[in-house]
Amino acid sequence: MRRPFRRKARADPKNALAGNSYRFYAGYSNSGQAVNEHSAMQITAVYACVRVLSEAVASLPLHLYQDKGDGSKQKARNHLLYFLLHDEPNPEMTSFIFRETMMTHLLLWGNFFCQILRNGRGEVIGLYPLMPNRMRVDREEHGKLYYEYMHQSDEAGTMKNETVRPTPYDVMHIPGLGFDGLIGYSPIAIAKNALGTSMATDEYASKFFANGAAPSGVLEYPGVVKDPEKLRESWNSTFGGSRNSGKVAVLEEGLKYTPISINPQDSQFLETRKFQVDEIARIFRVPPHMIGDLEHATFSNIEEQGLEFVMYVLQPWLVRIESGMNRSLLTQEEKKEYFFNFRVDGLMRGNYQSRMQGYATGINNGFMSPNDIRKLENMDLIPDEDGGNVYMVNGTMMKLSQIGASYGIGVGQSEKEKPPDKESADNQERGRRRK
Repeated sequence: MRRPFRRKARADPKNALAGNSYRFYAGYSNSGQAVNEHSAMQITAVYACVRVLSEAVASLPLHLYQDKGDGSKQKARNHLLYFLLHDEPNPEMTSFIFRETMMTHLLLWGNFFCQILRNGRGEVIGLYPLMPNRMRVDREEHGKLYYEYMHQSDEAGTMKNETVRPTPYDVMHIPGLGFDGLIGYSPIAIAKNALGTSMATDEYASKFFANGAAPSGVLEYPGVVKDPEKLRESWNSTFGGSRNSGKVAVLEEGLKYTPISINPQDSQFLETRKFQVDEIARIFRVPPHMIGDLEHATFSNIEEQGLEFVMYVLQPWLVRIESGMNRSLLTQEEKKEYFFNFRVDGLMRGNYQSRMQGYATGINNGFMSPNDIRKLENMDLIPDEDGGNVYMVNGTMMKLSQIGASYGIGVGQSEKEKPPDKESADNQERGRRRK
């Protein structure tokens, strides 16, 4: 069993990210709802946004590249980090699960922390995610950065609650958007009022459809009702709730039922719920159509919105993660020639017609070979002897200064000024002799 870090005894260990700077982190929203990372995930729009972004990042190919110094690069397959990030960061999870967890932590807590395991030579041999809400990040009196992590018994059956202090060398920390560059701030905490409103409307809707928000109607009796409570219970048990909707009521002895319609204020909660979906999508910068809101989506703009999602939503996250990995996992010498990179080519390919037109341009202008295209399309490569790696250009293109020369006319000469060839000169000479 892994026993990460070294223990540091503390009489009163804190379980926070940065002390007083996170005072707003917990608490109730203005709507009275308690909002935290776990309760926020019960909001369908939040769950959908987190799932879209985390699965998108986890699905992208992630490679460690080596810069060859001549402008080209190659995959560093022989490096230990290539296997860890591309396939299996630790024996307990795949690369997909690791990166999905990473994005989930960033989207909910605003930080991702990871334990770095190294061998005797200092090489990275394992990466284990750590819970952000159990990590404390701060600076010592002299400004040195330190981490404190609260281990809890649910992480391992034999592990007791204890606080450990890892060195920054043993932690990969990728912060999200923050104020001091040290830690990121939770989108859930910052937007807790908007999320609290969504939770309140969900609660109101549940109570409304359970007949708890307002009475659905009034039972009128011409005489005196001996036991009104019994009559109410009998009516509710027979016709109350969504399960009994549509039943036919039989009224006796002059009993009359008068329904109470939904007032405009009650009916507007549906509009409020729709607005909250857009509000939550705006918090995470996810296009609404990707979480099921197709109100403003059309077939003509879905593809453009997909490309914008890659460029303006995914790309900043990818650069943030790549930079964090380069900083924490590579040595100073390795940083000179190695780097991590997500491949987004597949998401940026566009539709089939646009791709084919782009490939044709690449072939005609000599900056793409048939195999370059087949790699992008995940097709088998053409052998070298069959021209798979040949770069070609359009033969009709030439320098402007050579255009006239190809027709025997110098640049700036007209057809009349064209010097006659030998056959034309002989014909002209014979014509003069006949005269």
